[in-house]
Amino acid sequence: MKRIIWVLLVFVSSWKIQAQDHMQGMTDTTKHPMHMNDHRHGKMEDMKGMEGMQDMAMSHAFSLNLPMNRNGSGTGWVPDASPMFGYMVHADGWMFMFHGDIFPRYNKQDMFSKGSRGGEKWDAPDMLMAMGQRKVGMKGLFHFNVMLSTDAIIAGGSGYPLLFQTGESWHGQPLVDRQHPHDLFSELSVSYAQALSKKADVFIYFGYPGEPALGPVTFMHRPSGQFLPDAPIGHHWEDATHITFGVATFGIRYDKFKLEGSSFTGREPDVHRYDFDKPRFNSWSTRLSFNPCANWALQVSHGFIKSPEDLLPEEDVHRTTASATYVQTWGSNDYFAATGLWGLNKTPGQDGSNAVLLEATLRLSRWALYTRYEWVDKSVEELNLTESIYGPADRLFGLNALTLGAAYDLLHIGHLVVAGGGQATLNKPPAMLQGLYGKMPMGGQLYLHIYPARMQ
Repeated sequence: MKRIIWVLLVFVSSWKIQAQDHMQGMTDTTKHPMHMNDHRHGKMEDMKGMEGMQDMAMSHAFSLNLPMNRNGSGTGWVPDASPMFGYMVHADGWMFMFHGDIFPRYNKQDMFSKGSRGGEKWDAPDMLMAMGQRKVGMKGLFHFNVMLSTDAIIAGGSGYPLLFQTGESWHGQPLVDRQHPHDLFSELSVSYAQALSKKADVFIYFGYPGEPALGPVTFMHRPSGQFLPDAPIGHHWEDATHITFGVATFGIRYDKFKLEGSSFTGREPDVHRYDFDKPRFNSWSTRLSFNPCANWALQVSHGFIKSPEDLLPEEDVHRTTASATYVQTWGSNDYFAATGLWGLNKTPGQDGSNAVLLEATLRLSRWALYTRYEWVDKSVEELNLTESIYGPADRLFGLNALTLGAAYDLLHIGHLVVAGGGQATLNKPPAMLQGLYGKMPMGGQLYLHIYPARMQ
C-alpha cells in the first residue's frame, strides 16, 4: 500500500505541473480557441492568427494529412472517431501531449477459493506518456514518444495475479496465472514522416524500446479497452511485442491504406525492469492497415519472432493477427467502441495455438461500461503443467474468460478525473484442469481509475 500511495502522489503531482504548463502554453502561444472547426463566433476575422494556429495544430504522428485521433500505439491506427484523453501544450513551434492512467485496486482472482491457482493483491497498473512533434519544412514531421510505467515498483517482479495468463518469467520460473510487470521505460521512440502528397506519406520509426508493426493497437491504447485494468490473457498471441528493445519500422501510406515492415528484437524484456536490454534485430514483421471511414480501423499482420522466451531459447514463433476496431461518438462525452481480434502463434513442429478476443466499452456521461470475452489455446508447457498427468508439452487446452465491469467518474481535479469502479471475471477451464482451477472460478476487483479528461 505504501508503494501505491507514493506512486499516486507522484502521478497527481505530475498532472498538476502539466496542467499549469498547459495553461501557460496557451497563454503564451495564442488567444484563439484550440479547435479549428468552432464557427460559433461567425466569420474568421484574423486570418493571419488562424494560419498560425493551423501550423501548430497537432496532426497524426506519422502524417501531416491525417487527424491526431488516428494515433494508436507504436505506428498502429485506431479509427479517426476515437476519443482522446490528455493535455495539449504548444511551445516554440512544438506541440506536446501528455496522457496517463493508474488503477489503484484490490484484485482477487478466485473470489470463492474454487481452486489452487488464484491469487490476490493490492497493486496499481499504470503508465505515463509524453509525446511531441514539430514540422520540418513544409512537408516533414518529426515526432517522439516516451512511455513510463511503475508496475515493477508497485507489483514487484512477479507482476499481478491474473488467471490463465502466461508469458515471461521471474527468477528462472515461468509466470503463470500472473501478468508480468511492464518495464520502467516502456517506449522511447523517434520518427520522421515526409508528405509526398495529401494522399501519400512515407515514414521511418526507431524505438529503444518501441513497438514493431505486428498486431493491433496495444490493449491499454485501444478505445475499446482503455478502461479495463487487466491485460488480455491472449496478450502474447496478439500485442505483447509493444515493448521491444530495438525496433526499426518503415512505412508508406496511400489514401486509406498503410503498409509497414519492421526489424526488431524478438526476445521479451528480461527480469531487470529498470535497464535497457541488448538490441538484436533478429526478427521481422509486416502489417497492412485499412481505415475505410472515420469509424473503422482494420489490420492484418504477420511476423517471425526469434526466441521470444528466455526459458525456451530454441523456440521461435510465427505470429499472425487480424483485427477490426469500431468507434461511434455522440454528444460531448458519449461513445461506443468495440474490437474483434484474432491471433495465431505457430512454433515449428507444434500445432498452432489461437486466441480470440471481443471487447467493448460504452461511455455514457460519467459512466464507463465495458466487457471483454476471450478464448485462448494454451499448452501444457505454457501453463507449466506436469506432463505425466496432463499429457505432452504441446497439448492444447481451450480457456475461456468473460469480464463485465463499470466505472463512474467521482470527481474532477482540474483536468484530472478520478473514477471508482469494479469488475467481475468468470473463467471457464476445460474439465481436465478443473482440479487446479475449479469448475468456474470468478475473479473480482475494486479500483480507482485516475486519468486525464477527454480533449474536446
